[in-house]
Amino acid sequence: MDIPIKKKKGIKRKHLLIGVGVLIVGLLSFQAFFRSNVSTLNVDIEKLSVEQVNEGIFHDYITVTGNVEPIATIVLDAREGGRVEEKVAEEGEVLKKGDIILRLSNPDLSLSILNSESQLAEKSNFLRNTMVTMEQEKLQIKRELLNLEYDIVRKKRKYDHNKSFYADDLISRDEFLESEENYHFAKRSYELYMERQKQDSIFRSIQIMQMEDNLHNMNLNLTLVRQRQDNLNVVAPIDGQLTVLDAEIGQLIPKGGRIGQIHVLTSFKVVAQIDEHYIDKVKVGLQAILERQDQEYQLKIRKVLPDVRDGKFSVEMVFEGDMPENMRTGQTYYARLQLGSPQKSLLLPKGNFYQKTGGQWIFVLSKDGSSAEKRFIKIGRQNPKYYELLEGITPGEKVIVSGYDSFGDNERLEW
Repeated sequence: MDIPIKKKKGIKRKHLLIGVGVLIVGLLSFQAFFRSNVSTLNVDIEKLSVEQVNEGIFHDYITVTGNVEPIATIVLDAREGGRVEEKVAEEGEVLKKGDIILRLSNPDLSLSILNSESQLAEKSNFLRNTMVTMEQEKLQIKRELLNLEYDIVRKKRKYDHNKSFYADDLISRDEFLESEENYHFAKRSYELYMERQKQDSIFRSIQIMQMEDNLHNMNLNLTLVRQRQDNLNVVAPIDGQLTVLDAEIGQLIPKGGRIGQIHVLTSFKVVAQIDEHYIDKVKVGLQAILERQDQEYQLKIRKVLPDVRDGKFSVEMVFEGDMPENMRTGQTYYARLQLGSPQKSLLLPKGNFYQKTGGQWIFVLSKDGSSAEKRFIKIGRQNPKYYELLEGITPGEKVIVSGYDSFGDNERLEW
């Protein structure tokens, strides 16, 4: 007959397999429902730069580098051509208005002056001789008038006598008529001579006026020629520093030739190069602040040059009020150029994180400061110190602003 076999008690192999399966399912469930499924990286917080985001006044400015230049540069041109005889001033000298820089010589100009003087003397003599002749003619006319007046008086007297005699039949009619005709002829001759004298006087006045105008023009021409001779001395047109002098002894300089330049040192301007990214924001009248020796100086844009070269354009800024002492042409200064009005904003300190994220996201520390997670943000304007944060972070939160190159694609940092 058959003998019943008793089942063995205890843990069997299938029981172990079932337990391991349940444990694996439990771990997977825990990972799925109780832990966040994000990539995490352990970092050394001591090697990271952490900054706090706070509310404050955002100053919309950029830092520009500018070089000091004179407020104006005067170009020296030769007003008269000639040969350089003497260099009175040298490059680098500070001159006063009217100081002689060069002495030139021009024989042709000297000859022209002599010819003008000779012509002026000739015209002057001719005018004097003409006036003397006219005075003599005036005396002659006066003498003729005197004779005519005397002749009228004499013939009138004879006419009056003959008129009485003819009334008493003491003379013939022919004799009376002859005396009457002589008297009227003398009167008419006097009137004609007076009319001639009047016309001659007008003609002489016009002639003298024309000659005097001609003489005046010659005097003016001689004055201008002599001024040309004065122009052979090249002088400083204004107070300033002679920075360029392109002339040597014996050199022939043409009229209008460029020979140098003078810097006006009464004031200075700062010429700055600005990235073309800001070309639409930079306009005439914008304010800038220049710091030197812990003191601020106000600048204002006077001119925006239109050309863009190598991705930059130039602006000229002038001082409003005081200037730094001992300024020199060519010095380099850094200025804060204000692009807009200050506004209250959320300020995010600048850092190298921007090179990796483009300002689209950043690592924000947890409240307990034990970790940091990736968070998307929105950035507006920026200046050399801060970004204007528009959304994504609340005031008081801390962020990592150092470079993110070593973080890879991890979305969570722990330390």
